[in-house]
This record gives sequence, structure tokens and C-alpha cells, in this order.
Amino acid sequence: MSNAPVNNGRRRFLTVATSVVGGVGAAGAVVPFIASWNPSAKAKAAGAPVEVNISKLEAGQMLRVEWRGKPVWVVKRTEEMLKGLAEHEDKLRDANSEVEQQPGYAQNRNRSIKPEIFVAVGICTHLGCSPQYLPEAFAEQVVGVASGFMCPCHGSKFDMAGRVFQSVPAPTNLVIPPHKYLDENTVLVGDDSGAA
Repeated sequence: MSNAPVNNGRRRFLTVATSVVGGVGAAGAVVPFIASWNPSAKAKAAGAPVEVNISKLEAGQMLRVEWRGKPVWVVKRTEEMLKGLAEHEDKLRDANSEVEQQPGYAQNRNRSIKPEIFVAVGICTHLGCSPQYLPEAFAEQVVGVASGFMCPCHGSKFDMAGRVFQSVPAPTNLVIPPHKYLDENTVLVGDDSGAA
């Protein structure tokens, strides 16, 4: 046993230094742990609703937005496009939208809440390609139908309500996502709570 005097200054320094290093190490472990409680950007993108401003959307134009990693189309249909929906139903596979690929409020000829605004997931129901919007050149694809969507991958064709034509690879109509109107100029894609 040594009878050397105790150096209290050195002892305090070592105690403080050890405490500081331990505190930094604990913070370094706790910060990532607490951050892991927050949803990731991927998780947020997986289900977060998307607001779409349609105030500047002109008749015949289409907006593309992303929801859940998928393209969503918002099209302002012209009066002619709406009238044409009734004129080719004999050429469609599911004209009455009997296969449930849309919310109940969109199970109508227009497959929409407001007739002039069409909201759909822009993915072909055959193998997942994204069809092209042909507002004026669709008659080359289906005789007598002026506007529609054509999938460039395997030739599936859809009318301006996203209804699939007969004799194409796509088995069903385009999917209508849940959506509602927040006001006259804003559509919320991905949430239809409280929608009529």
C-alpha cells in the first residue's frame, strides 16, 4: 500500500473526461435510435395523400402526379370527350365498371366524381407499362373514338374513362385511386374520407 498523497485535481479531471466521453457515446447511440422512430421518406411516400391544383388545367389537358410511387393522371375532359363515352360502350370489355377497380363514387359511366375531371392510376392493367394519352389521335387506334389512352408495350387501349377495349391484352379497366375535392381547385389523391 502506497502512502503517496492523492492528486484530487487529476482525479476530478479524469472523472469529468470520462463522463464527457460517456455522454457523447450515449448521445451517439440515442440519436439514431430516436430518429428510427420517425417514418422514412419511403414510408411517407408509400401512402401520403397528394394535393393536386387543377385551377390552371384547361379542357383536354392532363396533369401527372406521383402517389405511392405510381403515376396518377388528372385529365380535364372536354364536352366532346364526355359525349363520346356513351357512343362506344359496345366495344368495351367492362363498360359498366363491374370489376371493382374504383371507389363506389366513381362507379359510373364517367368513372369520376365530377364528370369533367378524370383521375386514374396511369398504369396498364396488363403488365404495368404506362399508357400514352392521345387526346386527338386515338381514332387511329380505335375507329370512331377520338380520344383515349394506348399502352405502347402491348397495344392495350382505354377510353377517356379508363375503360378497356375488347380484344387487347389488358384484362381490366384502369384503376381509379381514392380521391376527393378539398375545394373547387384542389383534388386530394389518396384520401377519400368523407367523400360523397
